Amino acid sequence: MGKKGKKEKKGRGAEKTAAKMEKKVSKRSQKEETFLYNELYIYNIRKDAWTKVEIPNPPPRRCAHQAVMVPQGGGQLWIFGGEFASPDGEHFYHYRDLWVLHLATRTWEQVRSPGGPSGRSGHRMVAWKRQLILFGGFHESTRDYIYYNDLYAFNLDAFTWSRLSPSGTGPTPRSGCQMTVTAQGSIVIYGGYSKQRVRKDVDRGTQHSDMFLLKAEEGREGRWAWTRVNPSGAKPTPRSGFSVAVAPNHQTLLFGGVCDDEEDESLEGHFLSDLHFYDPVRNRWFAGQLKGPKVEKRRRRRGKKGEPRGANKQELKGTGAQEPLQVVRELVAEDGTVVTIQQGLAALGPAGQAESDDSDDGTNEAGVPAVEPSPRSSAMLAVKHGRLYLYGGMFEAGDRQVTLSDLYCLDLHKMEEWTVLVEMDPESQEWLEETDSEEDSDEAKGAEGGGESEEDEDSGEEAREQRPSAAPGEPFADSLPRTEQ
Repeated sequence: MGKKGKKEKKGRGAEKTAAKMEKKVSKRSQKEETFLYNELYIYNIRKDAWTKVEIPNPPPRRCAHQAVMVPQGGGQLWIFGGEFASPDGEHFYHYRDLWVLHLATRTWEQVRSPGGPSGRSGHRMVAWKRQLILFGGFHESTRDYIYYNDLYAFNLDAFTWSRLSPSGTGPTPRSGCQMTVTAQGSIVIYGGYSKQRVRKDVDRGTQHSDMFLLKAEEGREGRWAWTRVNPSGAKPTPRSGFSVAVAPNHQTLLFGGVCDDEEDESLEGHFLSDLHFYDPVRNRWFAGQLKGPKVEKRRRRRGKKGEPRGANKQELKGTGAQEPLQVVRELVAEDGTVVTIQQGLAALGPAGQAESDDSDDGTNEAGVPAVEPSPRSSAMLAVKHGRLYLYGGMFEAGDRQVTLSDLYCLDLHKMEEWTVLVEMDPESQEWLEETDSEEDSDEAKGAEGGGESEEDEDSGEEAREQRPSAAPGEPFADSLPRTEQ
């Protein structure tokens, strides 16, 4: 074959590849849909039940916003910003509106105040004295994107915005960072995510691991100062999409997240389920280690009742060492695709208890290995009565993003074990992407021929059926990184 023939064949191959890719994109755009919510759910701790609360005139549907509770006026829930996308992805924009839910009267109110932050998502907002303090976030359009490191304060008495200009060097622009208030009145900023363009159509993300302290200057109202701090201890590995809450001892706790390995246009995430605590007084990180129940300790004090009489200790020792267990859960999508989730659990000892480095620690009496939340990012955390509640989040299985609706609880005073309050519901999962293998298979066939309520009128069973559906932590897989929420 001559050079001309080779070129023509190569040209036809390129056209065929381009047509195939165009068909894939068209097919994917037809199948993928984004669903956003503006529903309000309350979890009743005493009843162990979810209740959907219907309140007229709520804020428009959105995600990646911020919500803060304050005690003023009998309890208020303040919401700012976030983003919206239509189901087909054709319409997308960021909000800059401010809303308040008056819990005493159960009414929504939109608060219109000039001079506030621009439209954004992935920002962070906390309550500080009688103000809301807002930091960072990002804004993305079809042509470009921008990350922020600006700082705003909203006065809860005067209902006015003001932009703050702290002295010192503060954090670089970012979204999805940790922002918490210490018992001493300072504000901690840790980590976050940002991206920058390295060349045409190629962006590189950065998972920040630096920490800053924001302090109000004494005797100078409205004046603030940034200070960079370098905590010691067992620091969390670099990550984004982690969740934070404040423990009863005023320490900040951090859970999970995802560490992304980016190679030009490819992205692979390693999801985490570890727990860390930051002590602002000692400026030190601690790894959150669970002790396990004390059942085995009590048994030993009573004369080792769990050990059979006349048993050969050498035999017990020889049969006790077992491999770590794997709990396997299978989620089945509507199209029949099966995604497997594996959780690694501690190895079992001779009596069925999980082995531990600490001889005083044991497992539950039934000998069932403790279950903990699976690795995830963008989970929701809340602390009430000394207990940490963890809801939902997302993880990835291959090319699919899986959203979760399970609920766990951990007693922060005992730090023994997680309790499952609501099991993961496979039917509520939403699949945000089609895998290439499935698309190729379809094409081959064609060629051959996604707080607490005081009400008592609803029963626990009825309320449990009203639990929130799994909501995507990052619904815009083609346009935004999942770690910015």
